[in-house]
Amino acid sequence: MPESQPKILILFAHPSQNRSEINVPLFNVSKTITNVTCVDLYAEYPTYRIDIDIDIDREQQRLIEHDIIVFMFPLYWYSTPSLLKEWQDLVLEYGFAYGSEGNALVGKKFFCALTAGGPESSYRKDGFNHFTIRELLQPLEQMAELTGMDFLAPFALFGAGTANEERRIEQHIQNWKKVLIAIQDNKFNYDVASKLSKMNHNLELIIK
Repeated sequence: MPESQPKILILFAHPSQNRSEINVPLFNVSKTITNVTCVDLYAEYPTYRIDIDIDIDREQQRLIEHDIIVFMFPLYWYSTPSLLKEWQDLVLEYGFAYGSEGNALVGKKFFCALTAGGPESSYRKDGFNHFTIRELLQPLEQMAELTGMDFLAPFALFGAGTANEERRIEQHIQNWKKVLIAIQDNKFNYDVASKLSKMNHNLELIIK
């Protein structure tokens, strides 16, 4: 009997989509892949207020129904945009995502698909930002650890501000499609992906 196709949930958070040259195209192409659910959080909650507008029950049900959880966002001050942080604070609550009875996410896979403005060389100990991108994502890695999810290396594009003029966007999108299709076809090596610092720089190691 063939393996069932994993269900992927992409939670997209970009507060300035009219200026997006990479994240929006990446999100749009994700909609064309089978078994991928794409959620634009800023479209669903355009005027959100804490504890009022975010539909916690609906968001938790989405998590339950999917095997792979992806946060897609531009890196803002070394973290996620504010709505995605509010989403974490409210949706990943005690008794659902963690605690003695909070096991809804155990065994799921989690990773980030992000863009960063600075060049890759700036994301290292002796670079401008002093930390690698995976080190900066450690709060999210620990969130995955606490909730029982397996954290995978990020799918990251650096130098986002010059990617268009340098004609790097199309290849980035094609690599993203390869990742999603490999997951769908059960040809994705999660063990290797969990150990890398960046996913898309090592696709030949990850895709079987």
